[in-house]
Amino acid sequence: MVKRVAFLILSAAQLASPQSLTIAAAADLSPLEASLQAAFRSISPATLRFTFGSSGMLAHQIRNGAPYDIYLSANEQLVTDLAAAGLLLPDTVHPYATGRIALWSALGRIHSLSDLLQPSVRHIAIPNPDHAPYGVAARQILQNQKLWTRLQARIVLAENVRQAFEYARTGNADAVLTSWTLLHDRGGILIPDSLHAPIRQSGGIVKGTPNEAAARAFLNFLLSPAGRTVLARYGLFPPAP
Repeated sequence: MVKRVAFLILSAAQLASPQSLTIAAAADLSPLEASLQAAFRSISPATLRFTFGSSGMLAHQIRNGAPYDIYLSANEQLVTDLAAAGLLLPDTVHPYATGRIALWSALGRIHSLSDLLQPSVRHIAIPNPDHAPYGVAARQILQNQKLWTRLQARIVLAENVRQAFEYARTGNADAVLTSWTLLHDRGGILIPDSLHAPIRQSGGIVKGTPNEAAARAFLNFLLSPAGRTVLARYGLFPPAP
């Protein structure tokens, strides 16, 4: 009897608690977590719980049944593929931003891509192109500048944009090419977007979520002027055509 009463009390408390949305989000969005939560709270009591990682790894988790409500990717194709596989609700799939790449060094001595050729630059961190869209763009930049082959032995691959930044911040790499969202307020050097394919960031709601209404409200917020204002504040641009 005691156990039954305790269970009923717990269930009532859970039903009364604010709804929680679990969001699988590309790591370039990690600096936005608190601002997105605060801005969304003005229109919804739902709590946002983010899991950050490379877009490819998060897509793999969704394919294997990870219980996310929303997927925010830095790679539009990954979102399209999940929707085609019946794992995202097709009508909720929308691009929400265009990402950019920047160059940064903790000591501030790297001012251009050509500076990466200096003998003192022994390690250059980039996200792993195998599953991180920003890593693909970083490689394209170096290839377009005829630097990839010359620098390949110095490249250090990170799991995602955040880890690549941490390699440089902690001195384990002399420079980093990573998301502008992580560098826009640190003296990062924005790389021309003509040097790489557009980083079209897209999202959608995971099919079968029990929180579909709240998830739709969050995506609508993200695409609204209020959401775009938060994205722009941290260095994300409007979706590319």
